[in-house]
Amino acid sequence: MGWQAAKASSQSLRAGASAGSLCWHVGGPTDSFGDDLAAFTEGLGLLPFSNNVHDNLADQPRRRVFRDLITMGQLPSGYATEDGVGLHYIDTELHEAVATSSTAKAWFVEVGDGPSLCETEILPSVITRQ
Repeated sequence: MGWQAAKASSQSLRAGASAGSLCWHVGGPTDSFGDDLAAFTEGLGLLPFSNNVHDNLADQPRRRVFRDLITMGQLPSGYATEDGVGLHYIDTELHEAVATSSTAKAWFVEVGDGPSLCETEILPSVITRQ
Protein backbone atom coordinates (compact mmCIF):
# COMPACT_ATOMS: atom_id res chain seq x y z
CA MET A 1 0.00 0.00 0.00
CA GLY A 2 2.81 2.44 0.87
CA TRP A 3 4.53 2.23 -2.53
CA GLN A 4 1.18 2.72 -4.29
CA ALA A 5 0.66 5.95 -2.35
CA ALA A 6 4.19 7.03 -3.25
CA LYS A 7 3.54 6.26 -6.91
CA ALA A 8 0.42 8.43 -6.89
CA SER A 9 2.17 11.46 -5.43
CA SER A 10 5.21 13.35 -6.69
CA GLN A 11 5.40 14.98 -3.25
CA SER A 12 6.82 11.87 -1.61
CA LEU A 13 10.34 11.16 -0.45
CA ARG A 14 12.00 8.01 -1.75
CA ALA A 15 15.23 7.05 -0.07
CA GLY A 16 17.53 4.13 0.38
CA ALA A 17 21.06 2.89 0.05
CA SER A 18 22.17 -0.08 -2.03
CA ALA A 19 19.08 -2.17 -2.88
CA GLY A 20 17.03 0.56 -1.20
CA SER A 21 18.07 2.86 -4.05
CA LEU A 22 17.79 0.23 -6.77
CA CYS A 23 14.15 -0.59 -5.96
CA TRP A 24 12.76 2.83 -7.00
CA HIS A 25 14.29 2.51 -10.48
CA VAL A 26 13.49 0.12 -13.34
CA GLY A 27 16.34 -2.09 -12.16
CA GLY A 28 20.07 -2.60 -12.14
CA PRO A 29 22.73 -5.19 -11.45
CA THR A 30 22.32 -7.28 -8.31
CA ASP A 31 23.83 -10.32 -6.68
CA SER A 32 20.81 -10.77 -4.40
CA PHE A 33 19.65 -13.88 -6.26
CA GLY A 34 22.96 -15.68 -6.81
CA ASP A 35 26.71 -15.45 -6.66
CA ASP A 36 27.09 -13.45 -9.89
CA LEU A 37 25.79 -10.01 -10.79
CA ALA A 38 22.76 -10.16 -13.07
CA ALA A 39 20.18 -7.72 -14.38
CA PHE A 40 17.31 -7.06 -11.99
CA THR A 41 14.45 -5.61 -14.04
CA GLU A 42 11.53 -5.77 -11.64
CA GLY A 43 12.07 -2.54 -9.73
CA LEU A 44 9.06 -0.38 -8.94
CA GLY A 45 9.87 1.82 -11.93
CA LEU A 46 8.90 5.03 -10.17
CA LEU A 47 12.09 6.39 -11.72
CA PRO A 48 12.40 5.40 -15.40
CA PHE A 49 16.13 4.70 -15.31
CA SER A 50 18.40 1.88 -14.32
CA ASN A 51 20.56 2.32 -11.23
CA ASN A 52 23.96 1.03 -10.19
CA VAL A 53 25.14 1.47 -6.63
CA HIS A 54 28.65 0.75 -5.28
CA ASP A 55 30.08 1.78 -8.65
CA ASN A 56 33.51 2.23 -7.08
CA LEU A 57 33.99 -1.05 -5.20
CA ALA A 58 37.23 -2.57 -6.44
CA ASP A 59 36.34 -6.09 -5.27
CA GLN A 60 33.17 -6.26 -7.39
CA PRO A 61 32.64 -5.99 -11.15
CA ARG A 62 29.54 -3.79 -10.74
CA ARG A 63 30.92 -0.90 -12.80
CA ARG A 64 31.71 -3.10 -15.81
CA VAL A 65 28.58 -5.26 -15.51
CA PHE A 66 26.24 -2.24 -15.32
CA ARG A 67 27.72 -0.76 -18.47
CA ASP A 68 27.64 -4.13 -20.26
CA LEU A 69 23.95 -4.61 -19.39
CA ILE A 70 23.10 -1.18 -20.82
CA THR A 71 25.15 -1.85 -23.97
CA MET A 72 23.38 -5.21 -24.46
CA GLY A 73 19.95 -3.60 -23.98
CA GLN A 74 19.17 -5.59 -20.84
CA LEU A 75 18.87 -2.37 -18.84
CA PRO A 76 17.80 1.13 -19.91
CA SER A 77 20.08 4.13 -19.56
CA GLY A 78 20.66 5.04 -15.97
CA TYR A 79 22.64 6.47 -13.10
CA ALA A 80 25.70 4.96 -11.46
CA THR A 81 26.79 6.17 -8.04
CA GLU A 82 29.83 5.60 -5.91
CA ASP A 83 29.35 4.90 -2.22
CA GLY A 84 28.36 8.05 -0.36
CA VAL A 85 26.42 9.56 -3.29
CA GLY A 86 22.66 10.15 -3.30
CA LEU A 87 20.44 11.18 -6.19
CA HIS A 88 17.85 13.92 -5.68
CA TYR A 89 14.99 13.72 -8.16
CA ILE A 90 12.09 16.09 -8.64
CA ASP A 91 9.32 13.98 -10.09
CA THR A 92 11.32 11.75 -12.47
CA GLU A 93 14.07 14.22 -13.40
CA LEU A 94 17.43 14.26 -11.66
CA HIS A 95 17.72 17.57 -9.83
CA GLU A 96 21.17 17.01 -8.33
CA ALA A 97 23.54 14.46 -6.91
CA VAL A 98 24.72 14.93 -3.34
CA ALA A 99 27.67 13.31 -1.59
CA THR A 100 29.29 12.96 1.78
CA SER A 101 32.76 13.24 0.22
CA SER A 102 34.31 15.64 -2.25
CA THR A 103 35.83 12.71 -4.14
CA ALA A 104 32.62 10.69 -4.65
CA LYS A 105 31.11 10.75 -8.14
CA ALA A 106 28.08 9.77 -10.18
CA TRP A 107 27.47 9.20 -13.90
CA PHE A 108 24.61 9.03 -16.34
CA VAL A 109 25.31 6.05 -18.58
CA GLU A 110 23.64 5.55 -21.96
CA VAL A 111 24.28 3.96 -25.32
CA GLY A 112 25.95 6.48 -27.61
CA ASP A 113 26.45 6.47 -31.36
CA GLY A 114 26.98 2.99 -32.71
CA PRO A 115 28.01 0.42 -30.13
CA SER A 116 29.81 2.94 -27.93
CA LEU A 117 28.78 3.88 -24.44
CA CYS A 118 28.40 7.49 -23.34
CA GLU A 119 29.10 8.38 -19.71
CA THR A 120 28.30 11.84 -18.44
CA GLU A 121 30.01 12.59 -15.13
CA ILE A 122 27.84 14.27 -12.52
CA LEU A 123 29.70 16.22 -9.87
CA PRO A 124 27.74 15.96 -6.62
CA SER A 125 27.20 18.78 -4.18
CA VAL A 126 28.99 17.93 -0.95
CA ILE A 127 26.74 17.86 2.08
CA THR A 128 28.16 18.40 5.53
CA ARG A 129 26.82 18.00 9.02
CA GLN A 130 26.01 21.32 10.66
